[in-house]
Amino acid sequence: MIGTATPKVSLDTFTLTVPKADVSLFKSIAKKMGWKIERKRAAKPRLYDPETGDSLNDATMKVIEDARKGKNVIEVGSMDDYLKLVKDL
Repeated sequence: MIGTATPKVSLDTFTLTVPKADVSLFKSIAKKMGWKIERKRAAKPRLYDPETGDSLNDATMKVIEDARKGKNVIEVGSMDDYLKLVKDL
């Protein structure tokens, strides 16, 4: 039996950035061209404690990110004002 050899195709790997509005078009073009695409998402920022090996959960990270943006932040003038605020809760 005589078989046919499949020629080995030389491949190049690219990294590119696609605007969100064009992702659907890019995926359809890649599919039609027979390209293999892989989306790499940026890792979520985490605060890590090397002593315990634990990272903060999503809810805690959201509170920290919101506070950095000035969202849901309560300002108090002194520690006494803070303690009064906490006591009144």
